[in-house]
Amino acid sequence: MEHSKDQAMSENQNNNNNKAQDPNPRFASEGCSVLLDVNDGDRLVFARLSSGAIFKIGNTNYSLKPLIGAPFGSLFQVETGEEGSFLSRILPIKKERSSSVNVIDDDGRDNRELIDNNESQNLTVEEIEAMRREGAKGEEIIEALIANSSTFDKKFQLSQEKYKLKKQKKYAPKVLLRRPFARSICEAYFKKYPARIGFIRVDALSLLLTMANVTAYSDVLVVDMVGGLVTGAVAERLGGTGYVCSTYKGDSPYSVEMVRMFNFTDKVKERIVHSPINELSSPKTASPEVNNQQGGVCKPEINISESSASDMVEDASVTAEAREVDDVVPESKIMKAPQPGAKASKEAVEMWKENGFSSLIMAAQDQDPWILAKEVLPLLSYSAPFAIYHQYLQPLATCMHNLQQGKMAINLQITEPWLREYQVLPSRSHPHMQMSSFGGYVLSGIRISTTS
Repeated sequence: MEHSKDQAMSENQNNNNNKAQDPNPRFASEGCSVLLDVNDGDRLVFARLSSGAIFKIGNTNYSLKPLIGAPFGSLFQVETGEEGSFLSRILPIKKERSSSVNVIDDDGRDNRELIDNNESQNLTVEEIEAMRREGAKGEEIIEALIANSSTFDKKFQLSQEKYKLKKQKKYAPKVLLRRPFARSICEAYFKKYPARIGFIRVDALSLLLTMANVTAYSDVLVVDMVGGLVTGAVAERLGGTGYVCSTYKGDSPYSVEMVRMFNFTDKVKERIVHSPINELSSPKTASPEVNNQQGGVCKPEINISESSASDMVEDASVTAEAREVDDVVPESKIMKAPQPGAKASKEAVEMWKENGFSSLIMAAQDQDPWILAKEVLPLLSYSAPFAIYHQYLQPLATCMHNLQQGKMAINLQITEPWLREYQVLPSRSHPHMQMSSFGGYVLSGIRISTTS
């Protein structure tokens, strides 16, 4: 009895030690991927933290070492010290709530009499540079610019705030430390290079996961030709339970480079596998049409051309530098994370051949959804849901028609997701003036048996 208690205590201690080794996902640790948001979305940069990582803002390089150990959501600003400029964390300050409602009162001021002739600022560029060399902070430079502006007091309140924000972005840039997960990665790519993720907006990605009923302990089959965004989103929702199997045509799997940005643990990475369509297919699971055309075996076709991993995202330099480009840049080559997605084991493949997958998600940009659907849909179990994304409506309409004619699925519907962001500020809340009006389309349904 005592021996069993000692053994249980030792097992619990080992489990606690293993848990202690796993980094806290709420904090940025060395070697993890982070998303750096500069000046409220002006630049979005992916980087991998290390003691030697460098981040460039303007013409100055800043070390990312102060970010190690900071909680995600922390805000950093550029400060100047004896050793030069560096990133310093801004600690939140609690402000007392005011019972009165904030109302903009400009006393009848407007900008009609203001003339933009670049003569309103009495502070010269040489004087600003001298203040920087003396170690003046960004806020001090902004206050000096306001004090030496002859037109600042004549502007109404909203214009004054815009003036301060413009100068803050130039003389006191701020960096927000964000955690890379499905939403932030999708938003970052959609804002800068939406073509690389097939124009999948964050609401369309959420709809894919919902329509495919991705839940814990599910075995999800994905056709991911958008760099690994869908694979990472499914693995994130599974949380180390079930499997996400990325299938493909030809000899080489599709690139899933974006999965490295999610900072998955080894437990989650083990659940990400890949296997070609011809290995997952069997005569009894192939659709009747495929059996008639190919003799009951799904033959691999010519490999679908796609952008390579290097085209999807740009790597930082070998000096661990997050480059100064208006692009989404991934991790440094020095601290490169292991590539998840090992080949599926024979036992798992045989199990999926016998029982089928619990759901399917397809995101294949510039490809015919019907050509892929008629090969991968028979891999699902009966009554399993599926969701197919495409940036255009007509290919999905054709696929939906063929599925209806072949009596392969029920509850078919095409959904166009719609998302509108709002600016919520005192006395000026309204929809964003510039936003995306296009987020692609999603075809969803439930697979049924085609036998009479």
